[in-house]
Amino acid sequence: MVKYDYVKTNREDIMQYKENQLPAIKLIIRWTSRFQAGVFRLSKGRLMNTFLGGPVCMVTMTGAKSGKTRRLPLIHIPHGDSKLLVASSGGMPKNPVWYYNIKAYPDIQIMADGQDKTYRARQVSDEEKAALWPTLLAVYPDFDEYQARTDRNIPVFSCELPD
Repeated sequence: MVKYDYVKTNREDIMQYKENQLPAIKLIIRWTSRFQAGVFRLSKGRLMNTFLGGPVCMVTMTGAKSGKTRRLPLIHIPHGDSKLLVASSGGMPKNPVWYYNIKAYPDIQIMADGQDKTYRARQVSDEEKAALWPTLLAVYPDFDEYQARTDRNIPVFSCELPD
């Protein structure tokens, strides 16, 4: 079991996913995201712009394998002129597919707060993640539970405006 000093939640205090539950959980996440993405886009971000209290943005990226445009609603954390994205997937054992898309094609579009801007995503180091952890939890406290649930080091991206 992997433990991170900055994570305050204990794994034994939270519900663990069972292997046979993972396909259903992934399906629910996929369909919920598609529905939210459609409503968010049609309303230009006025509707379905939060998820469990966290602010949602629409991220447009390029598929790592397909090269096709992909749009996905994600919780974002404003951080100065940057946005932070957390590839938590609720503490699932594997990184979400969008993680690989952004790693392959870091130039992305983010629609948030009525604005659509181009950003360059960069995965933060483990030291940066530890320093940013209180900022992430101040906006969306469940990230602590998600990290406690998995042995995977949940990636965090800093999305910065180009020079």
